[in-house]
Amino acid sequence: MPADNTVGERSEETSVITAHDVELRVGVRVLLERASFRIAPGDRIGLVGRNGAGKTTLTRALAGESQATAGQIIRSGDVGYLPQDPRTGDLDVLALDRILSARGLDEIVRLMRETEGAMASADDATRDAALERYPRLESRFTAAGGYAAESEAGRISANLGLDERILSQPLRTLSGGQRRRVELARILFSGAETLLLDEPTNHLDADSVVWLRDYLATFPGGFLVISHDVDLVRKTVNKVFHLDANRAEMDQYHLGWDAYLLQRETDERRRKRERLNVEKKATVLLAQADKMRAKATKATAAQNMARRAEKMLAGLEAERASDKVAHLRFPDPAPCGKTPLTATGLSKSYGSLEVFTDVDLAVDKGSRVVILGFNGAGKTTLLRLLAGVEEADTGEVVPGHGLKLGYYAQEHETLDASRTVVENLRTAAPHLTDTQVRSVLGSFLFSGDDANKPVRVLSGGEKTRLALAALVVSSANVLLLDEPTNNLDPASRAEVLSALHGYAGAVVMVTHDEGAVAALAPQRVVLLPDGDEDLWNDSYADLISLA
Repeated sequence: MPADNTVGERSEETSVITAHDVELRVGVRVLLERASFRIAPGDRIGLVGRNGAGKTTLTRALAGESQATAGQIIRSGDVGYLPQDPRTGDLDVLALDRILSARGLDEIVRLMRETEGAMASADDATRDAALERYPRLESRFTAAGGYAAESEAGRISANLGLDERILSQPLRTLSGGQRRRVELARILFSGAETLLLDEPTNHLDADSVVWLRDYLATFPGGFLVISHDVDLVRKTVNKVFHLDANRAEMDQYHLGWDAYLLQRETDERRRKRERLNVEKKATVLLAQADKMRAKATKATAAQNMARRAEKMLAGLEAERASDKVAHLRFPDPAPCGKTPLTATGLSKSYGSLEVFTDVDLAVDKGSRVVILGFNGAGKTTLLRLLAGVEEADTGEVVPGHGLKLGYYAQEHETLDASRTVVENLRTAAPHLTDTQVRSVLGSFLFSGDDANKPVRVLSGGEKTRLALAALVVSSANVLLLDEPTNNLDPASRAEVLSALHGYAGAVVMVTHDEGAVAALAPQRVVLLPDGDEDLWNDSYADLISLA
């Protein structure tokens, strides 16, 4: 039956999300069956499960961004939702105005700025009209929380690594990581009593992650968070909802993180014992039924006994299968010259914002380079210039003999969201047969109907797997990797790190993940925005989580 996602009216002034018998499907695949739960003030819930289990799909349904296949979701009060890949509307809006828009303050601020400009006009009529208008606008601003709210927005933004310079810039001049932090600041500033946060620590530096943990640990409302940051869920959650992809069920634990881990293993051992006991009894009954069938007078009793055994087996909970992990091996690099990629004198600005100037980089065959710099220093921009996605303002990128580039974009821009999973891989690997394409997708856990899903409905982890699959079939000899471990569960991340360690081609990587840098074993480091290049040494490791 179709889902009823109507917003219920409640007499209490309490923000609650209630889900009743919710079912989620993607095509014919069932992600979740008949789940009922609520998110009320004081509920700090960690939503866990392997990549592709349906965490993002469920969160989107709870936020009203999509509909459940069946069941009912009722929302009361304001809900703040941070998706994995937030897409803001007008990219010409200033970052601060985007945050203030959560409380409707952006339009008043815009009018006040325009009026302040008119107050300096040489035209007497324009100036007088502005002087008369400004006090009315200021009164509206004050009534809406005004300067105190603006100060609060600035304080939240600063704790998320967004300084005044960034807040005064249009969104289009910001990196993907900065824009996502603007969206997180907007949601926290909104005053919503219920938060739905999908990987909120992505693109945050170490100090901002610590601040967010403390913020969520004392948040007075309710929230549900998806995060691969174990320290965050350990410190903040008091309940854990586990999506079991093998059983399409949600196991609800009213426990903190460490207690949940112990209880989950206890539950699995109990299920296993119960299963063994039932299987043993059923085996005895079936054996007895087989003996009784030999006598015609006992044939009916034997049949009843066999049915009883089959019913016992049918009622068993499925034994937990090992969670599947994508099997990843980066391609054997195509032959190339000594220096397959060279960049000289690269500069890039967005309007009046200068990102970096005069950056040089020579990528030798099989070399390993890590790019470090604080958020906004231009790390993603440099990779986009090297990949040919954007053009530099000055300088040039020169391909060497035999260059074959593989580019992994942190925002997944290399994927066509309007096409299906299988169509995207066919485009990336036109030399493969349809059988070979589906075989590769199967090794990345896209089998059956999953291969025919449109990319726009994939979770962040699934998009990461698809983008990595495209790299695997590329035979690239230079990989440009922008945060390749974001959105991955621990098992999938370990697989990526192992593949990275064994890759024989050249790698230029941007990452906040210390484990990814250790697996890469870089030979050189480029520090942005200055473009200084140095041989790698362990003293640079301290900069990774701060970058």
